[in-house]
Amino acid sequence: MQHAEYFKTFLKDTVNIDKTRLKKLEARVEAVYKALKADLEVTGKSRQGSWAQRTIVRPKSGGEFDADFLLLMKEQAGWEPKDYLNAVYNVLHRHSTYSKQKHGRKCRCVWLEYAPENEVGCHLDIVPLISLANGRRVIVNRDDNTWEPEYGSTNPQGLTDWVKRRDQLTSGQFRRVVRLMKYLRNERGSFDGVKSVILTTVLGLQVTKASALTPSAYTNIPTALVNIVEDLDMWLQSRPDKPSLSNPAGDGTNFDHRWADATYRNFRDRIHSIAAAMRAAFDEPDAAKSAKAWRDLFGDKFNPPAGRSDSSRPSSAARLSGLTAGAVAPSIASRSGRAG
Repeated sequence: MQHAEYFKTFLKDTVNIDKTRLKKLEARVEAVYKALKADLEVTGKSRQGSWAQRTIVRPKSGGEFDADFLLLMKEQAGWEPKDYLNAVYNVLHRHSTYSKQKHGRKCRCVWLEYAPENEVGCHLDIVPLISLANGRRVIVNRDDNTWEPEYGSTNPQGLTDWVKRRDQLTSGQFRRVVRLMKYLRNERGSFDGVKSVILTTVLGLQVTKASALTPSAYTNIPTALVNIVEDLDMWLQSRPDKPSLSNPAGDGTNFDHRWADATYRNFRDRIHSIAAAMRAAFDEPDAAKSAKAWRDLFGDKFNPPAGRSDSSRPSSAARLSGLTAGAVAPSIASRSGRAG
């Protein structure tokens, strides 16, 4: 059974990040930006990643959540690519407040960590985005001291717009599916090491204009979840080796450096098992047994009201989109073809 109404409650009460943390995050970013602007020539800031895409999830106790933001900067005469990232780091390193917090440099960003509150930590990733004199917009690869992309301009808003379009094609279900899958990764230890941008991208690749021609595929949260994850499973099973994963923004960048071959193989195997378990929970006609099957996936916090179900049996369209491995049906071929 679907337990469709309960999935809304589960997202609201357990999965989605709470408004209090979001407000604090906004205040922290504003304060950091003010400190940077006082010491550097910056022209603005913008949200990036899960924060901008509205797929950020509530952190678990003992864990942390992170947020990315772009720091907009102009080209400086005589500066090399690495100098921009180093300049941001140096401001924080000598600041009266931020110097006392853990901070450091990665290849493409500067990070700043906050002390845990209520057993939950937080850190910011600050990504310099430089507008070059020739009109190009680039980010920094500090390790190689180069611009990214090598040619043309980066398009940070492009990925956010692409995620928004997946949400439109699924009648508002895609972002919810992404959050549920992030929760599964974080809370249950499934497919550890798969970065959020990777997970969001491979899930989003399964949603196309063709898939949206079957509205019943995304009629509610559990139906969209099962269909998208099953499509992802078929996509992964057709790719034994880690595929190259281009940025859907189409700016010439890719995410290949974000995961290793071993991480991919584990992810591929885990999604295969998860897709089968989701289908079994979805198709189980007994409300109590179905709730237990969903709870086995999502953990003890998934707890629909006992003795009731708010859903009917799955539609034929939903069933055909998620036949188990080894079954043969024309719809499988069509869904697999449009999932790539």
